[in-house]
Amino acid sequence: MNPKDTHQTAPADKISGGQKFAYGLGAIVNNLLGGVIGYMSIVLNVGLGINPALVGTLQAIPRFTDALTDPIMGYISDKTRSKYGRRRPYIFFGAIFVGLVFALMWQLPEGYSEMFYFWFFLIGSLIFYLFYTMFATPWVALGYELTSDYHERTRLMGVMNFMGQFAWISLPWFYAIMENDRFFSNSVQGARTLAIIIGVFVAVVGIMPAIFSKERFVAPESESKHKTKLLDGLKSNIALFFKGLLITIKRVEFLKLCAGTFFLFNGIMLVGAFSSYITIFYVFGGDTDQGAKYMGLFGTITTFSTMAAIVGVTWISSRIGKRKTFIIATSMTLIGSILKWFCYDPLVPWKVLLPAPLIAVGMGALFTLMGSMVADVCDLDELETGERREGMFGSIYWWMVKLGMALAFGLSGFLLNATGFVVDFGGAQSSSTFFWMILIDAGIPAIASLIAIYAVATYKITEERSYEIRSELEKRRIKTVSVDPLIQNS
Repeated sequence: MNPKDTHQTAPADKISGGQKFAYGLGAIVNNLLGGVIGYMSIVLNVGLGINPALVGTLQAIPRFTDALTDPIMGYISDKTRSKYGRRRPYIFFGAIFVGLVFALMWQLPEGYSEMFYFWFFLIGSLIFYLFYTMFATPWVALGYELTSDYHERTRLMGVMNFMGQFAWISLPWFYAIMENDRFFSNSVQGARTLAIIIGVFVAVVGIMPAIFSKERFVAPESESKHKTKLLDGLKSNIALFFKGLLITIKRVEFLKLCAGTFFLFNGIMLVGAFSSYITIFYVFGGDTDQGAKYMGLFGTITTFSTMAAIVGVTWISSRIGKRKTFIIATSMTLIGSILKWFCYDPLVPWKVLLPAPLIAVGMGALFTLMGSMVADVCDLDELETGERREGMFGSIYWWMVKLGMALAFGLSGFLLNATGFVVDFGGAQSSSTFFWMILIDAGIPAIASLIAIYAVATYKITEERSYEIRSELEKRRIKTVSVDPLIQNS
């Protein structure tokens, strides 16, 4: 009989609504931190006059360093021994520190040179991403280990991704808030105030997963004496780190997921700023207030459509499988990206909103399904290596994402310059400039969607294979639980 027809999630594998909600709060913070600089950085160009290429560089450099620190943080988290768990201490303190640093880095004084702002913001960004890694990498790993059930993983990731969309509801409106003349004298002052509000929110809400989530794999009391030995034997730890790193990046099914995410997510991120500039300067002829409002509307429609897509994807994947669901959803994003070419119309401005629901389907599926599929890969890895390495897998996965984001943000400013765009021209850009801006905005995400579909098309961990892996692991744990340095807390 087909396992899909008989499988029922065991009570021990179910995650309570409160646990899912607590973990989902971390998604709101994670998405907010991941996207906020991109949405607020337009102030650096429009408000402070920094060249778009420098703004792109400001976003790229910290993300390169962030990508390097992620695997290290994943390794540290996997190897930590503490009565509070492997993940929760880092989540708690990381949320507090990253919120504080974010509030401070946007307190940009007025009247200084372009290079002063460059170095001020660059230093702040490097510190910000260091603490962001401290929070996010253990939080991601925690989600992979909260349950061992094939479908409960998807349901958890569905709740997480659904809640995380609340961050995206607010993010597209940040520029409109900062530009609002009723609240602030200029966008720079708006950025200062908004950053403080965001920093406090991140610190308060970000600690909730650490307080209320329950780790599934914890160190036994007999191992607590080893919790301070992480820094001992530095040479040995470095060797173990690189050994684990090599094992992780050789996992073929995992690499397929990384490639699919890399191209789909970062293809959209690469042209994120283009949509804003096209809306403001082409559709609305340089009217920043009207452009900002439509940017906010586009983002809000995208977010609510993503929420609906998450619910649908979670349901459909239990019927046809995670891989097929991903391919269908990404195909919708492909269609939406192509539709952009026809929807930038100064005579009918509301048409810019039409592609939003289609693009949202693929993005809603992406982190709902990928998190669940990476967790399945973690089980396969444990079966073959005997180790639980959610932190390493999570960090490498997000390393791929952040590496792509660094490239995307770094290239976006140069691409914008290459089109001939000059911010001082406002809505008087040349027709050639607008042509290339729209072509890049529509074409790159479409091509990236096709590559993502190709990358994931041969992913082989089916539901049936997942049950086989789970059964073999449970048999092994029964035999080794008395000597395993990590015991399952169930």
